[in-house]
Amino acid sequence: MGSKILRGVIMGAPGSGKGTISSRISGRCDLIHISSGDLLRANVAEKTQLGLMADSLIKLGQLLPDDVMDNMIASELQRVETGGCKGWLLDGFPRTVPQADALNQRFQVDFVVNLDVPFSVIVDRLSKRWIHAPSGRVYNLDWSPPERPGLDDVTGEPLSQREDDTPDTVKKRLAVYKKQSDPIIRFYKNLGTLVNFQGSETNTIWPNIDRYLGAWD
Repeated sequence: MGSKILRGVIMGAPGSGKGTISSRISGRCDLIHISSGDLLRANVAEKTQLGLMADSLIKLGQLLPDDVMDNMIASELQRVETGGCKGWLLDGFPRTVPQADALNQRFQVDFVVNLDVPFSVIVDRLSKRWIHAPSGRVYNLDWSPPERPGLDDVTGEPLSQREDDTPDTVKKRLAVYKKQSDPIIRFYKNLGTLVNFQGSETNTIWPNIDRYLGAWD
C-alpha cells in the first residue's frame, strides 16, 4: 500500500452483512470505518449547527440536501486524512449520484465494494430475527435460536420482532434501496472502481474480498 492513502466505499442492502464485512475490511487494511449514519447521529447529539439542521429536517421527514451531506463527509474525511491515517472506508454514503460525483471530485475513490446478496436471502434472514427488546439480545431462528421458542434465554420474557424485520417491510426497504443504489452502482461501474461480490453468506463472500484487497497491500 506504501504511503498512499487508500480510499474505499462499501455498498450493500440492509441485511447484506455490510456491518460485518466493513469491520473485516477495516481491520485487514487498517482503514478508518466512517459511517455516515453514525456521523450524523453524533452531530445531532452534540447539537452542532449541522446536527440542529439535521434534527429539524428528520423530524419533518425530510432528507438533508446533497451539499450539506457532501460537506459533512468531506470535513470528516479531511480530518482523518490530516491525522495521518492509512485510509478510510466510507459506509452509507454516497446515496445519490450527485453525492458520488461530489465525493469523486474531492477524493479519488480507489475501490467500491458492492455486496450483491439475493434479496430473497435477506428477506428470509431478517424475518427470522427476533429480539428481547429490554436488553437488546438478538436471536435468529436458524443459527442462534432461543432455548425455549419465543422466550428470552435469560429472563424468560417474550421475544418480539422489529417492525422493520417483517417480510413485507423488508421487501419495501429493499425496493427503496434498489431504486436508490442502481444509479450509484452504474456511476462507479462506469468509473471502473466498482467490484461486485455475489453470495448468500458473509463467510462465503469474505475470502473473495480478502483476495481482492491483496492487490492493495
